[in-house]
Amino acid sequence: MRVLLHGCNGRMGRVFTKAAGEATDLQVVCGVDVSVPAHKTDYPVYTSLEDVTEAVDVLVDFSHHSCLDSILAFGLRTKTPLVICTTGFSQAQKQSMAVSSKDVAILNSANMSLGVNLLLSLVKQAASLLHPDFDIEILEKHHNQKIDAPSGTAMMIADAMNSVLEGEMEYVHDRHSRTDKRQKNEIGIHAVRGGAIVGEHTVIFAGQGEIVEVSHTALSRDVFAYGAVSAARFMAGKTSGLFSMKDVIEG
Repeated sequence: MRVLLHGCNGRMGRVFTKAAGEATDLQVVCGVDVSVPAHKTDYPVYTSLEDVTEAVDVLVDFSHHSCLDSILAFGLRTKTPLVICTTGFSQAQKQSMAVSSKDVAILNSANMSLGVNLLLSLVKQAASLLHPDFDIEILEKHHNQKIDAPSGTAMMIADAMNSVLEGEMEYVHDRHSRTDKRQKNEIGIHAVRGGAIVGEHTVIFAGQGEIVEVSHTALSRDVFAYGAVSAARFMAGKTSGLFSMKDVIEG
């Protein structure tokens, strides 16, 4: 399988290159990145998708949400399946992916980890059983270089729980500007940025006499790269549709 790696010179791009190098059925044949690499790669690197001449079976993206339009345009023009691992998309951008997926296969996930996607199932079950008697809070921690807050994974967790609570929940980010009491329909979302924390997410269900916590800790960025490799395998040959890591796991 021939992979175009978009965002190849970034931190996750380098980790994906390493993970792909360990696979026998997958090869990164070219990359795209706006930054000049500080390291050598075994494949050509372009500054624009328009410069790519290699035939590829799938595009894997670890870049920035501002690049979405060019990625979608490439996928639609070349009919190349897209594995979009970037976070921070607006609702309008998510809608663009949904519309484009009618003509090209797209997998988008804010987190490629198997463990996180298992956590999503667990918190949905907990929310449906415990709300409204338990208050729900999300605490996420990441390294000091992460530019978006809250994390895409935190929002994915909140959306998963809200989907089983009839969409009635309000997302409250921190509480420094609030002086009123907490409402039952709130999901509090809090971000910590510091050091080299790869990624930690904890969902707190706080009741009157007990607390239930569901947590996931990523010890290495390798877990995201291996998940993206699995997603690339899953997407190869698909022509249309909008997919998630849930489809990869169940498939």
